[in-house]
Formats: sequence, C-alpha cells, structure tokens
Amino acid sequence: MSSFFVACAGRVQRIKRLVSDAILKGGGVGGATRRAWQIFRRSGVQGLFRSAHVLVRADGPPLMADPSRADQLQYGEWVRRYDQPIDDMGRSRMTRRMGQFRAQPVFGLVVNCDEAPPARIAARAIDSVRAQCYPSWQLRIVAHDALPQELLDAVRAIAAIDPRIHVDGSGPAASRVDGADWMIPFDLRDVLSPVALFRIAEEIDLAPDARLIYSDEDRIDDEGQRSAGYFKPDWNVDLLYSQDYVSRLCAIEANLVEAAGGWGSEADATAVYDLVLRCVEVLDGSQVGHVPEILYHRHVVAGFDAHATDGRDYAPAGGERALQAHLSRTGVRARAELADGGYRVRYELPADPPRVSLIIPTRNALQLVRQCIESILDKTSYPNYEIILVDNGSDDVGALDYFREVAGRAGVRVLRDDRDFNYSALNNQAVAVATGQIVGLINNDVEVISSDWLSEMVSIAWQPGVGAVGARLWYPNMTLQHGGVVLGYRGKVADHAHRHLPAGAHGYFGRAAVMQSFSVVTAACLVVRKELYEQVGGLDERNLKVAYNDVDFCLRLREAGYRNIWTPYAELFHHESATRPSDLSPAQRARFESEEAHMKSRWGDLLSRDPAYNPNLTLEVENFGYAWPPRAPSAHRTQAT
Repeated sequence: MSSFFVACAGRVQRIKRLVSDAILKGGGVGGATRRAWQIFRRSGVQGLFRSAHVLVRADGPPLMADPSRADQLQYGEWVRRYDQPIDDMGRSRMTRRMGQFRAQPVFGLVVNCDEAPPARIAARAIDSVRAQCYPSWQLRIVAHDALPQELLDAVRAIAAIDPRIHVDGSGPAASRVDGADWMIPFDLRDVLSPVALFRIAEEIDLAPDARLIYSDEDRIDDEGQRSAGYFKPDWNVDLLYSQDYVSRLCAIEANLVEAAGGWGSEADATAVYDLVLRCVEVLDGSQVGHVPEILYHRHVVAGFDAHATDGRDYAPAGGERALQAHLSRTGVRARAELADGGYRVRYELPADPPRVSLIIPTRNALQLVRQCIESILDKTSYPNYEIILVDNGSDDVGALDYFREVAGRAGVRVLRDDRDFNYSALNNQAVAVATGQIVGLINNDVEVISSDWLSEMVSIAWQPGVGAVGARLWYPNMTLQHGGVVLGYRGKVADHAHRHLPAGAHGYFGRAAVMQSFSVVTAACLVVRKELYEQVGGLDERNLKVAYNDVDFCLRLREAGYRNIWTPYAELFHHESATRPSDLSPAQRARFESEEAHMKSRWGDLLSRDPAYNPNLTLEVENFGYAWPPRAPSAHRTQAT
C-alpha cells in the first residue's frame, strides 16, 4: 500500500510541475489558458497531449508558441542555447581538423559594392571575413567610384592592413579571383559566421565531388541582433525555381563559375541567382552540397519585419527573367512569372495532352463519392481524362444506383471488387486496366476547387525526371490539410507539413505557398506517369494494405531517381479519411503497427533525416518550428546552461 501512495505522490508532483511550467511558459494563468484553448481547437486532445509531452521533457522552447509574439518561433532563445560563439577550444579542434583535409581550398569572396552601406556596417562585414577560423581566403571588393568617400576610405584602410583584401574600381565582378579554387558572392551589409569557411572546406573534404555548396542563414540588424533562422532543405531544384534559397551562403567551384559564363554585368539583387541557375545547367544534383547550419547573416533592410518568415527576401523582382532565361536555355517549354509567394513556373502541356485515368476507390459513401465525381466532371478544364470508380463491395442501395447511373456517362467506368479492403490492391488493379498515360490516385472524399487543377498537375508530371505530383488540399474550414509530407513527424513514419495553416498564410519562408520537391506527397490526390507507376511496382499490396502505401511508393520513386513535386496551384478540399477503416479496433491496430514496422525496417534512417526538411527543425509539430535541441550538432555548438 505504501508503494501505491508513493507512486500517487510522485504523479501529483509531476502534474504540479507540468501546470507550473505551462503557466510560466504561457505568460501567466490567463495566457496559458488561452493558449491551451487554441491548441485544443486546432489539434484536439491529441494536440494538448503533445504540448504536455514537450513540457515534461523540458527540452522545448522556453515559452508556449504564440502567434502574437514578434519572434513567435523564439529564434533568439534557440541561438542562445545552440549557436554559441566559437571559443578557443573549438578553434583548436578546427585547426586539428584542417590538418586532416586532403586539400586546403582557397576561397575567393567577391563583393560588387553597387550600394552604399554605412561605413561601420561595411567594416563589420569585412571584419567577419578576417575573423574566419579558416585562413585560406581572398576578398575582392569592386567599389564603384560614386560611393561615399567615407565608405571608400574605410574599405581601403582595412585592405591596407590585410594583403588578402583587394579593392578595385568600377567593373564587373571577376569570374575568378586570382589563386582561388572556390568563389563566394558576398555583400558588405552581411556577416559571415566565424566558422563559415571552415564548414564549407570541411564539406568539400567530405564530399569531393561537390561543385556548389550552400548553407542555412538568418538575419542580422545594425546592432548585431539575429532573427528568423532559415533552415533549408537539401538540394531542391523545384524550390530553387520558386525562390532564390541558395545564394547566401553559396560557394561555387571556380572552374564551374567559368564554365557557366562567369558573373553577369548586372549587379542587382538577382545576379547571383542568375549565376546559380547557369551553374545548374552544367552540373547534377549529386554535385550540390548543403551544410545545415547558420553560416550567413543577411542584413535586415530598414523597415522590414526582422522576424518575418514569409520569404519576401527570396524572390526579388527581376528574378523571374533570370529563371525564364534558364528555362529557355534548357529547352523547357514553360513560363516564369512573379507570383504571390515567390516565382512560379507554368509548364506547358503537349499540343495533344496525354490521357489521364483518375482512380477513385470507395465502399458506399454515396454523399462523398458523388460530391467527388460531380466536382471533377463539373469543374475540371483538362480535356482528356477518364474516371475509374473502384467499388469495393458496396451494399448501400442509393450508392449502387448512383454507380449504375454514373457508369453510363462518357469517360466513366465502374470496377467491382468485393475482396477485403486493401487500398493498394484496389489501385493496382485499376491501374492495370487504365487507358491513360497518366494515372491519378484520388480519394473519394476530395472535392475540386480550381478548374485547372489537373492541367497543373499533369503539366508537371509530364516533365522529365518527375515522379509523383501532389496537390494543395484544404480542410473544409480552409485550413491546410496537405502541403507536402515530412518524414518522421512525432516519431511516426510521416505526416503533413504546415497542417492547419490558415488560407492566405505562406508558411515557413513561403514553403506552404510555392512549388517544390518533397520526399513524399499524399495519394489523396496524386498523379504520376503510368510507366513509372509500373516501373517501381505500384503500391505495396502485401505489406502496406492501408497505411503508408503512398509514402513507400513516393520513396521508391525517389530511390529510382525521380523527384516528387508538390504544387500549391492545384487546389481541392479534402474531407479527410472520411471512409477509412478505424485504427482503433484490435485487428486494425495490429495491422497498422505491422505496416509501421515494415516502413521503419524498409527505409531506416531516412525516416529521421528527410532531405526535404532540416535537422534544425522540429519533428514534434508540423509548423516548421525549431528543434529543441537540433538533431545534427555542428562542430561548434554548445548547449547553454
């Protein structure tokens, strides 16, 4: 009996600590109560339990997430804990590590100083280069004569005391700094992390085939305060077509710069973006490296919200012209334009658009499936498609009457399949008899919003190298249901990115509003070329009858060398999993656990290191918040106590 009371007392103490932590992090009883109510309304009891779990572990953010705060993701605290300045011991470790490098590349930093930052800001930028732990660099500053004399004097004074710094008069930036092996564009308003060049050199040593390497970045104001860390995905060419996410910090092999035609004569905000796009034309994705660490601090423009993470800095006007030129040079029939969330590429359909087979499995669910089919027939502008309705043992009289009626319409077929529910097998059977060159996997609980949804998806899926294409799906209350899938959320196999984001919000640095590659897109609305579907073996109907079959399918496409793309420009409602069998019964729970175990066995570590995400971002919630702590500690991070 005494052990029972001891256990109860311990549980009470844990609850007391949890409540006090919640009140502290929520800013008082009122703030904690309001935030708990917000979490409950958005994510229900499960969301409250997840928040409590973070509090119990005590490794989450210091305050409960609150969208009313300027720094709602609490980046300042994240920096204090996990991105402390390098100390003498850290520098010694780096010096020893440099001695192990197979080569000591020389970095040529190029500044085309066409604007006039204050002299002290320019001095700060140059000092950040001189403070590098890695010593093999040169800095070339192209300083136009029209710049203020105070700035020119400050720059030349620093150059006089460091022979690695060269100041030139007006002229285009050089394709190569004499003696440099790698070129790095730099801005005299910005700041390098002291370890920036070391980490790039280390990446070159670890990945000797790399020819272009970029890092994560944040913002810095005139007083040195940092904000808005942008933790980027690994190489993602479709995100590059939507925003210039690579240019800072970006190191490019000098020979590659020359092969790409060197720097252009223009010195505007899109010059480096143009260079990167030209480099992409002469390398492949395996030659692009990414250091998932903040190595570059971008100066905050006056009047700009320092904590904003909507990506406005990453799609300056004029970049769409550089993107259009790139598409034209590479023979891609598409139009680039400046859109609300970034750049948009509108791919052209062939003159004779390929036939699409839309496959919709259902069992009964008359109201949902009728809504789905009628919305497709009424709103879809794409000219060449068929609907294959897979009737999985329906016995509702109304549903059967509707199936007979709709089967009489042009371009609609009904397949009867009475076996036990196996989502993978139902789709595989339908694909085998589909007449389309493109197949679309469609849930019976989606509803078309945009008339050009299928044209948008097919135009992307028809491009070389593209695997599956996913759509932007909304809950009926116009919060986001599907904005791409991230592997490893909350210890699961995968879950949806930016779930519950309200309509009109762009998400983390615009990533809920622009086209990009994800490792996975949901089969609630997915299109793919039929030949690719068959090439990778379709959905796994033996090991993944219900759950995660789309995740596995997309990962097999990726494994085969194809990239899966999510587009926000194809929009549908998703009345999520309204007819899916419950996972709460013992049999369904056993099935789900078996499927989850198969995925973890099949895909292993990939499920915890999604290349479309970043190890500095959280896996606890779907909002692209920061990880507490990061999953990939760098060479100089020390957790503050």
